[in-house]
Amino acid sequence: MLPQLALRTLRTADARLIWKFAWNFGVKGMLSVEKFKRRIKRGEYFPPFLYISIINSCNLRCQGCWVDVAAERNSIDIAAMNRLISEAKAHGNSFFGILGGEPFMHPQLLELLAAHPDCYFQVFTNGQFITDKVAAELRRLGNVTPLISIEGNEVVSDQRRGNKEVFNRTLRGLDNCLEQGILTGVATSVCQTNIDELLTEAWLQKLIDRGVHYVWYHTYRPVGPKMNAQLALRPEQLVQVRKFIVEMRAKMPIAMIDAYYDHQGKALCPMVTGISHHVSPTGDIEPCPIIQFAKENISDRRNIFEVFRESAFLRDFRELSGQATRGCVVLERPDLVKQLVLKHGAKDTTVRQSAMAELEAMEPRFSQWLPGEEIPEKHWMYRFAKKYWFSDFGAYSNVRHDSAEKADQLRKKFPEPVPANL
Repeated sequence: MLPQLALRTLRTADARLIWKFAWNFGVKGMLSVEKFKRRIKRGEYFPPFLYISIINSCNLRCQGCWVDVAAERNSIDIAAMNRLISEAKAHGNSFFGILGGEPFMHPQLLELLAAHPDCYFQVFTNGQFITDKVAAELRRLGNVTPLISIEGNEVVSDQRRGNKEVFNRTLRGLDNCLEQGILTGVATSVCQTNIDELLTEAWLQKLIDRGVHYVWYHTYRPVGPKMNAQLALRPEQLVQVRKFIVEMRAKMPIAMIDAYYDHQGKALCPMVTGISHHVSPTGDIEPCPIIQFAKENISDRRNIFEVFRESAFLRDFRELSGQATRGCVVLERPDLVKQLVLKHGAKDTTVRQSAMAELEAMEPRFSQWLPGEEIPEKHWMYRFAKKYWFSDFGAYSNVRHDSAEKADQLRKKFPEPVPANL
């Protein structure tokens, strides 16, 4: 698998862009995690990977989106973004995830990417604003990988994303990137309406044939003002997703990302481990994108390293969430999230100002943590990389999560049948 993937990438991607990826993301990314591990030993937390939602606006209206895409536009200005990234670079960071809304609706996105040639950016996008001209500029910059969201075929995409011709327009943006030799990925939020179509070897082969370099499967999380609980996966389907990813990593010549399991298949949360936090379109520093509450903002006059390091709000979220679950605290324990928000007097960072009401209306449900269903990595490369650069970093080492107790709690809380071997 690995030799095939390497050969295919060398044939389809621009050599300069491959070098940029290998150095800015690969080598410097590993070094940033090593610095993060040393900081943990000193009791200092500053995430090596920052995810920044630079704008709330979007041209689509996806089912279950938690972003205020229809509200008055909020966006981070170029000066604030440059300051944030420059101060993070000073502490070893080199990788930044750029989210929205739709990031390509931000008028200064390309200017931001150009200002930091020593960094690597992953832009989460629906691809519809990536014209031939934009793709050519991304190739010239060389330090960005578009991660283009595809949620199903023509019918499902239109239904999920609230517009017409979504699938074909997205594919045009995808092809524009691939024709320019840009390292390009496809992301899918796996849910009830697309799991049978997109979680398949046939779909991966279509992406490989098209020239896509990597995929990112993440599971739909019912949160926000218009959450759709019917789209959420059942426990056995969560296991199905994990099993599929592990098996295809060892079989198909396409890189596959996941963000919620370590090398042994144990569930984890990047927020709890401290490896990443989120900055909202208004500059608010949130534990993660779906926890829309904050105490600090990047406009704080302190250095951004100090803001993160000294945040009692973020520290409590990491520690108390880690004591409660190895999964998603928002899905499993919305009551604990409310408790932490009230304790710190954190503000609602949404435009709609209804995040607390949405939290109170949530019913506890399954997340990625299903004790007894761990599926270790099969391929040595993923197993090695995760062990050293994407593990729980000891975040759960002082907490005893009892599988039997967990299973009993799940049976009481959820109407769905719990697998017998839990």
